[in-house]
Amino acid sequence: MTIISETEQHLAGGLSAKADRHLWGHFARHGEGITPTIITRGDGVHIWDSEGNKYIDGLSGLFVVQVGHGRAELAETAAKQAESLAFFPLWSFATPPAIELAERIAGYAPGDLNRVFFTTGGGEAVESAWKLAKQYFKLTGKPGKYKVISRSIAYHGTPQGALAITGIPAFKAPFDPPTPGGFRVPNTNFYRAPEQFSTDPKAFGRYCADRIAEAIEYEGPDTVAAVFLEPVQNAGGCFPPPPGYFERVREICDEYDVLLVSDEVICAYGRIGSMFACNDFGYTPDIITCAKGLTSGYSPIGAMIASDRLFEPFNDGSTVFGHGYTFGGHPVSAAVALANLDIFEREGINDHVKQNAPAFRATLEKLLDIPIVGDVRGEGFFYGIELVKDKATKETFNDEECERLLRGFLTPALFEAGLYCRADDRGDPVVQLAPPLICGQREFDAIYDILHNVLTEASARM
Repeated sequence: MTIISETEQHLAGGLSAKADRHLWGHFARHGEGITPTIITRGDGVHIWDSEGNKYIDGLSGLFVVQVGHGRAELAETAAKQAESLAFFPLWSFATPPAIELAERIAGYAPGDLNRVFFTTGGGEAVESAWKLAKQYFKLTGKPGKYKVISRSIAYHGTPQGALAITGIPAFKAPFDPPTPGGFRVPNTNFYRAPEQFSTDPKAFGRYCADRIAEAIEYEGPDTVAAVFLEPVQNAGGCFPPPPGYFERVREICDEYDVLLVSDEVICAYGRIGSMFACNDFGYTPDIITCAKGLTSGYSPIGAMIASDRLFEPFNDGSTVFGHGYTFGGHPVSAAVALANLDIFEREGINDHVKQNAPAFRATLEKLLDIPIVGDVRGEGFFYGIELVKDKATKETFNDEECERLLRGFLTPALFEAGLYCRADDRGDPVVQLAPPLICGQREFDAIYDILHNVLTEASARM
């Protein structure tokens, strides 16, 4: 713990009082005795709070800070761009940073995904993709295609449209009724696969993919516009795709004339090891949605990347995609994104992830010796650790036990031990990890040591 002065303590106390009175946190509980921890600075893979305590940022902020905290180059880029042009919208105009960034992103994307529509975040990118799918089919003579299929427990954002695609009932219930058209299929949690697939991940992948075809048939192929899938599903605890899964999904989408949307808000920009994770898993979608890591969090931006085929009906001189955001493609954010991608290329960030991912996996898999740890799964620098009551039967915890385990013990204990990560129960209880992409074995070992100590204590308590 860092010793701080009385003045600093006074300032921190003042901020806490202001936060308690005025700040409405996101996905946060509020009430007497609940005051948010105030994070004041970051450097590399570490963050500090207002009391001077230092933590490993084991979640990259929120799957965002790919190249680490405190990059002066990115802050300076923002300031320089703001001096020349702080803002102008892309509503029938363009700016040099947005043009250059669109070309850069298209160059990384697979196939003919050459059209980049900018947003300010991931939920907006998902919203944009659904709206594009619906209008595209109206323009091409299939006006009845408006429904979307996504996976159970999958998270795709909080705007009303994106929320309908999200597959977490508890997140949707307070805002019912949802936007019509969202339907769910099984996810790819191999740890909890039906018994007949428990030793055959490829067969399980085929089973999960075929449920998409089944859902399209049930709803009617003339009504389904798109399938939204994350390359590695986040909510539920990092479900990688089984072998052959996306190959089969692509076949199904082609067969039924349904668009395949790769929601890469988390997985893009190095999290799995490539600029786009669809490249890591060998499939070409019709649309990619992305955000978070594009600027490493130094300025907000998101994007929907669409194929030339989807853009074609809008390229006639009169048809308009009647959709947009004031700050989409903000020139400062676009300039920061270009500088961030320069760092990726100059420092070989993607190669670093690919080279170090096996060591990260091997380090985390040592946690399987702890009775409470049932599964360790993920790809790249993106992992989930599923916690179970009984490892032999895979019995999970009930709601009261999850509350006591995750929020009552793990969340504060991990943080007090010096690790910021996520203890989550959207689905079965997990601890999620996604450290900055500049991490190496030293950081992996430090993360492991904290997790091992805290999870061992949790195992004894439960």
